[in-house]
Amino acid sequence: MISSRQKHWNGVYGAKGEAEVSWFQQTPKPSLDLLRLVGAGTDDAVIDIGGGASRLVDYLMDQGFEKISVLDLSEAALRTARVRLGERGAKVKWIAADVTNWEPGELYDVWHDRAALHFLTEPMDQAAYAARLKKGLRIGGHAIIGTFAPDGPEKCSGLPVVRHDASSLSALLGREFVLIDTRRHDHKTPWASVQNFQFSTFRRES
Repeated sequence: MISSRQKHWNGVYGAKGEAEVSWFQQTPKPSLDLLRLVGAGTDDAVIDIGGGASRLVDYLMDQGFEKISVLDLSEAALRTARVRLGERGAKVKWIAADVTNWEPGELYDVWHDRAALHFLTEPMDQAAYAARLKKGLRIGGHAIIGTFAPDGPEKCSGLPVVRHDASSLSALLGREFVLIDTRRHDHKTPWASVQNFQFSTFRRES
């Protein structure tokens, strides 16, 4: 059964091109910088939560990563990325699912999320997200989570968001996730407005 969240995002990606949404990045530099920070290697299993039509998967494949998964609510968004990648897209695991009720089928070395968690405004959904992260990320793995910063937008794509900083994310994830880096990023939208993001990176300890 398709949820209201899935209907919303399928509608967004069905009506707009990938460069017509505010979160579009030609080059996902903040994410690539943080993947280098955590020492992600080409043999590591990486999952991009809420990856949609993001170009991060393209850059990872260009760098030789072979174990890439992309999860998104919207099948339309995933289809955009698959078509863009052509034959290379067959090497990626495409997962059309809601992260709050998805069951990870493997352990990942890196959990990357740019702008998915902040759409979860209900504590129950936030807790479900954290539970899936704990099931899916191996001990010693890293979680890279980008959200709107405390002074960032209060809404995106017509939906309310919860803005975070490193402290609120640490409280959500719990003591087994050790903060190793936090930084701001001022994202310029395709129409030249600025959205204030923050990225927090955690290492999962036993």
